[in-house]
Amino acid sequence: MSLPVRRMSLAMSIATGIVSLGVMASAPALAQTPPPGCEKMQTLLLQRKSLVDGIQKLSKGGKKMDARAACGAFGKLVSNGAETVKWMEANKAWCQIPENFLGGLKSDHEKAIGIRGQACKVAAQIQQMEKRARAQAAQGGAGGGGGPLGGPGLTGQRSIPAGAL
Repeated sequence: MSLPVRRMSLAMSIATGIVSLGVMASAPALAQTPPPGCEKMQTLLLQRKSLVDGIQKLSKGGKKMDARAACGAFGKLVSNGAETVKWMEANKAWCQIPENFLGGLKSDHEKAIGIRGQACKVAAQIQQMEKRARAQAAQGGAGGGGGPLGGPGLTGQRSIPAGAL
């Protein structure tokens, strides 16, 4: 098998092995020897698959994913995606990377950026709410003010019940 044909068959087997978020899931595609100088593509895609597996474990069993954990996990995935897209764009001719494969990876990378932004925004809100709750607890309770015994007591915040006593 000539070198260009082998490169093309590797690129085609990689393209058929792509699943959600641009991850290679096909073991036969991983078993092939990449063309000289194209080994980094295989390494980057294996790292990406590992990151996606970790994200899937965070939401295993239908549980909602913790926003702080999701922010960190998607941050790593976005970092890997940026490095992978940059490398593939620079080496697509030599490594015979199909344009639709690169396009799919870019699309998945953009989705991951959006999800990371949402997760990190929620994580920041959670952190801000926790900070506010700690500050209120340090001031003497959830009411913020408080009387001598820690409740609304003699501060004038107690309402008088309406109706017959």
